[in-house]
Amino acid sequence: MIEDPKHWFEGVPRVLFVHAHPDDETIITGGTLAALAESGQEPLLVTLSRGEQGEAVPGTVADVDPQGLAAHRMTELAGALAALGIDRHVFLGAGPARAEGLPPRIYEDSGMMWGADGRATAAAEADDEALTAAPVMEVLNDLVAAAHDAGAGAIVSYDNGGGYGHPDHVLAHRAARAVAHALELPFWEAVSSADARAESAVEAYDISPWLDRKVAALRAHASQVTVDGDELVHVGGQRQAIDAVERFRRVIA
Repeated sequence: MIEDPKHWFEGVPRVLFVHAHPDDETIITGGTLAALAESGQEPLLVTLSRGEQGEAVPGTVADVDPQGLAAHRMTELAGALAALGIDRHVFLGAGPARAEGLPPRIYEDSGMMWGADGRATAAAEADDEALTAAPVMEVLNDLVAAAHDAGAGAIVSYDNGGGYGHPDHVLAHRAARAVAHALELPFWEAVSSADARAESAVEAYDISPWLDRKVAALRAHASQVTVDGDELVHVGGQRQAIDAVERFRRVIA
């Protein structure tokens, strides 16, 4: 059964969404974020990196070195969140998503390469400042700090394969799920429409009333995706439908 996402977390003080890079929040959960924001539930989005190692659509970014791309993607993210109505956002490693007593830090995009099976895998080399090179407990403590500050009542992130396999997505799932377990919070993982087939435990939410906001947010991420009718074209040329239904599965944290 497809339901209204505004009723998903009724009674939950705030939902914490954990995403790896700018644009993931919109592609995967944009409609749900917009619906919860409109209902006054003030979801908190934590973005783990700034997408330094991503590619860029030709002609969209003046400076495509990692730091220039990061700055550009941060600006795009701000535009996307404005379109979705999201006021509460923080990058991991910056207050309030930083463990008390530690100076701020930037977790950089770990990069990726495509494996023979068509899924993403770890890059041949990762920078010392990469998210996946950081001490696991530091990442966990920063995410705990964010959840505590927000008064989170539930956590949402990717499935255990990170969606398409990106190492930062996989780490996001593991960290978010571990924090949910430690804080005894319910944990939901986002599920693709393909993976949702024959899944009786999947909760589906019709986000069509907020689809225009989701599309506007996608357009804000112009260096990463192009909106072509009812499809999304990724920087690598991959096409996918812009989902008007977003699906989640609750798992035991």
